[in-house]
Amino acid sequence: MDHSGVDGAYRIGPYALLGRQSTVGGSEVFAARTDEGLLVTVTVVGPELAAEPGFRDRFRAAVEAARTLSSAYLVPVVDADADAPVPWLATEFTAGLPLRQVVDRHGPLSEPALRVLADGLARALAAVHAAGTIHGGVSPDSVLLTMDGPRITAVGCAGATGGPAPSPTDDMFDLGSTVLFAASGGEPDTGALPVSLREVIGGCRYPEPPERPTAEQLVDYLRHQNLPALGGSWLPPAVTSDMAAMTVAVGSASSGGDDRAPFPPQPVIAAGTGVSRRKLIIGLAGGVAVLGGTAAALAFSGDSSPAADGRAGGPGSTARPAPPSGGRSTSSASPSSTDGPEPVVLAGPDAVKAWSGAGKNAPTCLEASDKVVMVVTDTATSFLDAETGKTAFDPLNTTNAFRAGSGKYPTAYADGVFYLLCDTPSQSGVLAAFDTVGGKAKWATNLSAYDPGGATIVSMYPSNYVAVAGDTVYVCGQVRKLDGKFSAKSPTTGYIRAFNTATGKLLWQVKGTDINNVLVPSSGSHLLATSAVPGKKPGRVQMIDADRKGARGWKVSVPHASFYFTMGWPLTCYAAGLFLFAGGNGNTLFAVDAATGREKWHQRFDAKNGDQVKIGTPFSSQDGATVYVPVGSDLAALDTADGTLKWVARLDGANDMGGSNLFNASLNLGGKNAQCSADTVFATDSAKTLWAIDAATGRARWKYRDPGQPDVGFMWTVGGDHVFIASHLTMTAIAAHGR
Repeated sequence: MDHSGVDGAYRIGPYALLGRQSTVGGSEVFAARTDEGLLVTVTVVGPELAAEPGFRDRFRAAVEAARTLSSAYLVPVVDADADAPVPWLATEFTAGLPLRQVVDRHGPLSEPALRVLADGLARALAAVHAAGTIHGGVSPDSVLLTMDGPRITAVGCAGATGGPAPSPTDDMFDLGSTVLFAASGGEPDTGALPVSLREVIGGCRYPEPPERPTAEQLVDYLRHQNLPALGGSWLPPAVTSDMAAMTVAVGSASSGGDDRAPFPPQPVIAAGTGVSRRKLIIGLAGGVAVLGGTAAALAFSGDSSPAADGRAGGPGSTARPAPPSGGRSTSSASPSSTDGPEPVVLAGPDAVKAWSGAGKNAPTCLEASDKVVMVVTDTATSFLDAETGKTAFDPLNTTNAFRAGSGKYPTAYADGVFYLLCDTPSQSGVLAAFDTVGGKAKWATNLSAYDPGGATIVSMYPSNYVAVAGDTVYVCGQVRKLDGKFSAKSPTTGYIRAFNTATGKLLWQVKGTDINNVLVPSSGSHLLATSAVPGKKPGRVQMIDADRKGARGWKVSVPHASFYFTMGWPLTCYAAGLFLFAGGNGNTLFAVDAATGREKWHQRFDAKNGDQVKIGTPFSSQDGATVYVPVGSDLAALDTADGTLKWVARLDGANDMGGSNLFNASLNLGGKNAQCSADTVFATDSAKTLWAIDAATGRARWKYRDPGQPDVGFMWTVGGDHVFIASHLTMTAIAAHGR
């Protein structure tokens, strides 16, 4: 079995791990994907459990039994390997949240929701027991809450525990304990159970196993109570909102970035198994192959003329044109080399702080102008003076509980106004505008008022990010149907909503499966939408005409565009009238006219050692004259006019997990991992360091690293000539030139 890294992901078997979801019985549960882009959930057995005598035989038998099970309340098994050095189990990806996470965050479930939970778990166990097998691990961690009911996961893995073999009555005790947890918020207080459930759930927890009801008896008991059916969603809006945000984040072909979940420590492998650490889980490589502990050295080739058919990614773009100045042409079938600018290895002094201070609540998102910093937490929105860090205006009672990152970025700034996707004490899902002079609200719009469906809500419209261009503010997100159906093989449906910046009134809205993420340039009326479906089907880059209320314009097919299968911060760039995006095999940057889609130039990135490289999310200077392309450990600066290479800045050393240090923007994760001031490029790396790079030379002005920063890294934004950093409760400001 191949454990080597592909596209920079940690792998187990044939699956690339995207991020940890939970822990079940000492085993780690991850969102993962196949090489074709299909999402699955992978449970990696803990090393202590895997080392128990007889475990693998029990695990193999449990998996075989689980393959035969059929229930709407069980997560189906799709793959497993009991003989791998680290045994694992793959199940269908399910858009849901662990029960423990929901209760810890939002408190106990309501009585109707508890009844749905108990009924679903009982039906799942009835199917398990009817097949002559046992789950053995029903718990708040192995139960997922989905839009259409609970699901039990890790079937065949949790049940293969060591010690005495569990029985059906043990499963029923676990069911009762799980429902009690959901009713009491964690404390085992039977008084927290509603009257309709107190007797039967209490019976599931009887000390004497024979006295406990069977799963079928529990289903029959609930059915014969004849209580009113639950209308609408069985979960409260706050939970479904969390669920939608999780689905959006995991739906990305490459998840992580600032929101990357920590990966497990290296499992202990018994001597003689013949699997090395490198073969088991190779170091994080992001958008570029990393072998032998060093990132692939890059070479460049480009073209200042359009492709033969005038379309990016078309037949004409496969020919190898002359490289930029100083380079030499080579065959497209082999790695190229270049005599262009030598890479500048980044090294610089530690940054000097302009100011630093601590608050009472950790920020969830930041936005800044040259005068004011807006700090949003899950309790309030505050405004700080950019020069001093002192309070500028009274705080507001608008909140946002979701940490900004690749899946969500709820703030924007333009022309003296902050825009925020937020909640208020009386409403959730609000788009609000605040002026930077007094911190007062200009207007607030309840986004749910524009959800179609009237009295019958058939879809949710979770918001991913907000962006501004001219007199229009845009909210972009994903449409989630409430029909209970979800398939990782289906394309996602995105939407764009346009509002007037002066009044907050809706101007127009569009949706479609051709909208996965949307680039909103700071000026002009042309937007860029990218889309892809899982598998090996081509993706699409498409112009959206804002002047024609979201009408589709030109479009370009992009082969191998699995990285566009994501909802969140756009993975494309606008500069000087051009849209820039990755195409080809993911190793080519295309620059096309924003209005017509005609290619102006393209630039291909090759590795000198022959490794396949994939470029990350491009971004541009404020004046649009330069576009920056992150590729693994390299950051290349190109002239926007013709793609000529200006300089390459290179990271050195290892990341915080022992692999090669990479630019976060190279991982195709989206989010603000790289930003620019007038003359400085700011970029974070996988060693959790922020670099300030001279835009003219590619040399580091300074570096900043906080040893006490959160596991997911610090949050930061640029305003004027300062960068503002939030690390836990601490806010820090640093001048672009570090003085």
